[in-house]
Amino acid sequence: MKRLLFVLSLAFTLVLAACGSDGGSEEASSSGGGSESIVFGTGGTSGTYYPIGGALKPVFEESDSIDNVTVESTGASVANIQNIEDSLNQMAIIMSDVGYDAIEGQGQFDGNAVEVQAMAGMYQNVVQVVALKDSGISSIEDLEGKKVGVGKVGSGVEQSAKKVLEAVGITYDDLSKVTHTGYADSVQEMKNGNLDAAFFTSGVPNSNITDLMQQTDINFVEIKGETADALMEKYPFYKANTIEAGDEARYNLDEAVETVGIQNMIIVSPDLSEDVVYDMTKRYYEYLGTEEVSVGALKQLGRDEIAKGLIAPLHPGAKKFYEEQGILE
Repeated sequence: MKRLLFVLSLAFTLVLAACGSDGGSEEASSSGGGSESIVFGTGGTSGTYYPIGGALKPVFEESDSIDNVTVESTGASVANIQNIEDSLNQMAIIMSDVGYDAIEGQGQFDGNAVEVQAMAGMYQNVVQVVALKDSGISSIEDLEGKKVGVGKVGSGVEQSAKKVLEAVGITYDDLSKVTHTGYADSVQEMKNGNLDAAFFTSGVPNSNITDLMQQTDINFVEIKGETADALMEKYPFYKANTIEAGDEARYNLDEAVETVGIQNMIIVSPDLSEDVVYDMTKRYYEYLGTEEVSVGALKQLGRDEIAKGLIAPLHPGAKKFYEEQGILE
């Protein structure tokens, strides 16, 4: 009798376990169970993209659709687009000029056009060309025959440098020396007299330029007039930009500097669902309306402007949110 009771008890326990297992599976399925893990491609750890990624990580992780966000230091724009194409990243920050080249299948993406979808616009990266005071360089044309730092190979800085030089008919062959140095190395080379000038395409101020100004006499080389017009006519992502004089937070210049800027964008993988991107866009928009924004660059573009003037089509999820807000152009 005891044996029979044991067998019946064991059977009953197994039935309950099976029911519990089925119920658990059903619950996981009905709760969506498919939350995304996002790898967020940014840039170098000393740049602006990386801290932006760090600031936005907890914002996006509040979403029930997001399991976790991994902020990844990368080679920035070109690498980020390639990583999304290769499904290594699901979100990234890029400069609009590199995004334009990817969409058009030109430049470093020659013959290999990439589908780029935007989630939101951000601040402008300002093209800042800095020259040693005694170099005799006062215009972009004066860079001919000089030693110039053009940014790391494949970086957004180099892409910008090539286009600016092209606007005045200068190629690398016309320069006496070309170095593919990052910001810090370009500054060090200028301090040592090994470079006459360098390109810095970033937010303003760039701390590396500020450091250089404290130790060396320099001047900003303006991009204006016909040069700026030629750039903006050929490349729609360029916009006129002025670094105002007397602004202590922006180099405290004696005279304003006319140049051009390139908008940064957050892009997302076309493989992400409409619902996931809608939710992330909503959270990003709401975050920009709070006092919790900790990275200064994220304060440079009003949140009702983040969907305007983009060179890439919006992801359907982002477009849906902006349409509901009535802030599309």
